[in-house]
Amino acid sequence: MILKRYILREHISPFLISLLVVTFVLLIDKIIDLLNLIIEKQLPIGIVIEVFGLSLPYMLALSIPMAVLVATILAFGRMSVDREIIAVKSSGVNIYNMLGPLFIAALMLTALMVYFNHWFLPDTNHRLKNLMLKVAYYKPMTIIEPGEYNHLLDYTVWCGDNNEEELRDVLIYDRSESRAPRTIYAESGKVIQMNNGNALRIVLNNGEMQQRNEREQGKFQTTSFIRYVINVRDLGNRADVFETGYRSDREMTYGQLTHAIDEHQKELTAKKEEVQRLQARISAGTLNPDPYVSQNEQRKLYSMQQVAQNRIDELEANIQSMLVEYHKKFALSFAIIIFVMIGVPLGLMTRTSGIGMAFSVSSIIFLVYYVALNMGEQLADKGQFNPFLSMWFSNIIFFILACFLIAGSIRDKRLFDMQVLIWRIKHLRSGKTPPPDEIVH
Repeated sequence: MILKRYILREHISPFLISLLVVTFVLLIDKIIDLLNLIIEKQLPIGIVIEVFGLSLPYMLALSIPMAVLVATILAFGRMSVDREIIAVKSSGVNIYNMLGPLFIAALMLTALMVYFNHWFLPDTNHRLKNLMLKVAYYKPMTIIEPGEYNHLLDYTVWCGDNNEEELRDVLIYDRSESRAPRTIYAESGKVIQMNNGNALRIVLNNGEMQQRNEREQGKFQTTSFIRYVINVRDLGNRADVFETGYRSDREMTYGQLTHAIDEHQKELTAKKEEVQRLQARISAGTLNPDPYVSQNEQRKLYSMQQVAQNRIDELEANIQSMLVEYHKKFALSFAIIIFVMIGVPLGLMTRTSGIGMAFSVSSIIFLVYYVALNMGEQLADKGQFNPFLSMWFSNIIFFILACFLIAGSIRDKRLFDMQVLIWRIKHLRSGKTPPPDEIVH
């Protein structure tokens, strides 16, 4: 029992260090993405901290499984290099019989990640999305890029210059009131945030508005103004980060996701029955003797059938996407157990105590795992692959790989010996001289 606790204790420090390093590396990418936004919007420190705080859970969903893999390789690699594994084996003890507490800890961490991925992470993703919408409209003048066409619902805005205090040479195409857009030109203007980011007010100074006369083709009406106000309403970007608005599949908790799947399945069944009924009516034809009326009825039935079929296609795509997200959260959680199974034999077979080597090997394994997971997700979202298999395929393949590695480590096979490799690099001039026994063993 002492040996079992010792093996488990040897994983704690490497796991915590690996978790910090991997999370920091993932955060660097987020920092680069947000740096321009922070500088551009001149965000207060409170919002910056909140953005990074809400970004952290998504990073942890990826960094925890990888940190487990790094810690396992590092712990068993160090024990192998320090001859502790040899001492255990010479005592007649099978090292794999000592891994009970380690796998119990892995199971507990997996259960924690299931809760984390299905309940905690979706809420933080939803709050982060709303916060980023709030940030996007924090300084509304920065929305308008000079020299570019900026689209705001029914308005397209262009300006020659924007010094974040005033817009110069403003040109706006307004499609909000008629089929033909109104063209508005102003010497200057500015954008003001309204209704907690859910609306914008564009104030224009000294300009004119041209509008085509829809009753008389080819004629335009021109109106000059000193001050003109445009209200862009219902942007759907309220600043309250605790609102319960629309959620994508990545923002749905376990209960919300399963409920949405059930509701979509019920609607899908009803729509398929509707298509069948419409098809039966189309096949039966119409009893109306008037061919014009009969043709109109048939056309109406075909139109209704097409609308129902389009809704069926949309529902099937939504259900597929939700099922992918459902299985993905479970698959990422159970990857912890798979990585422990891979990390133990890799640590024994590579004989390395260096954190750099452990990170290198782990990064390659995790990169292959994550690329396969993402490819499966894209194929499943397109309906080309089963959602369950697409998300669990990486786990199944790596489980099989782990079994082969465990079998090889039991027979004392080695992928490569880091100590021997370092010795050979230092003694290149020695040619084929074998390394000393204390290095080999």
